[in-house]
Amino acid sequence: MSKFAREWHFYVDDMIDFAEKVIVYTNGLNQIEFVQSGLNYDATLRNLELIGEAATHIPEEERTKHPKIPWRQIIATRNRLIHD
Repeated sequence: MSKFAREWHFYVDDMIDFAEKVIVYTNGLNQIEFVQSGLNYDATLRNLELIGEAATHIPEEERTKHPKIPWRQIIATRNRLIHD
């Protein structure tokens, strides 16, 4: 690990920030408007990817302390968005 590696709790802060952006980008849009919006759609997908990426940096020990958070689904969503 690099001596400049970020502490894991900063990734949680990032996840919250990205989720807040998703809420702003999708606010007031129905599904059709959202898909047709272009920028909102792209920005939302990117932030969902970033949430999943940040989740991969949370140590397993910390994830198990918070079993109500669907960690695997969050990471799997990122993987599907990136690779599919």
